[in-house]
Amino acid sequence: MRSIWRGALSFGLVHIPVRMYSASSQRELKFKLLHKKDLSEIRYARICKADEKEIPWEDIVKGYEDDKGNYIILTEEDFEKANLKKTRSIEILDFTDENQIDTIYYENPYYLEPEKNAGKAYALLYEALKRSKKVAVGRFVFHHHEHIGVIRVHKNILVLHQLRYHKELTSFKELNIPDVSVSKTELDMALKLIDELSKPFKPEKYSDTYTEEIKAIIKKKGKGKKILVTEPKEKSPKVHDILSLLKASLPKEGKKPSKKRKAA
Repeated sequence: MRSIWRGALSFGLVHIPVRMYSASSQRELKFKLLHKKDLSEIRYARICKADEKEIPWEDIVKGYEDDKGNYIILTEEDFEKANLKKTRSIEILDFTDENQIDTIYYENPYYLEPEKNAGKAYALLYEALKRSKKVAVGRFVFHHHEHIGVIRVHKNILVLHQLRYHKELTSFKELNIPDVSVSKTELDMALKLIDELSKPFKPEKYSDTYTEEIKAIIKKKGKGKKILVTEPKEKSPKVHDILSLLKASLPKEGKKPSKKRKAA
């Protein structure tokens, strides 16, 4: 596994050199864009707007446009000079209870590995977070942007979760969310169904079944077989059908709940 960032975790006078690794990967099913006429591969080109010619990467620079339309060119050294300490450290600002952070703020996860000779300090922070049942809130610079994140215990490793800034969340106030009341009977029935279907969360049992279905279609088409499409029979229920659907969804005495449930 290749590290994508090197720096240090810091809080107070404690300094823990670490390496950061991506804790997630992209889906394995990838498609290429092809020309429909001859199936030749389509590539993206970096075209200069002035002379309509393709520009190689080594001739491309990053420029910021000011209010007068002038461009200020920035190099990698310029980004580091902005604040060398920030580009090389994850500065812990606060400690808090994990349930204080709404999951809507969570973005990308990263594994943190201690550098050589930093194992004891790493273990100390790990044990302190584990015993206190807290998470650390910190800030760091990655890909030329400052981010906030939380450092938390995950099994026997520390994980950094990049967070979204509050201002990055869009407002939902413009959405049409109806103010509809539900009866006590409907609510009791829904709660009973939730209770019947409640079980411990085991992430390993969930998989991308849609991708598997696409792979099956690719395999069939590769063999020249015809793909048959079956239209779903289920329809959205009317409002007055919700209670009857909830009742039908509940398992009968001595029977397990049906796997095929209609959406209410």
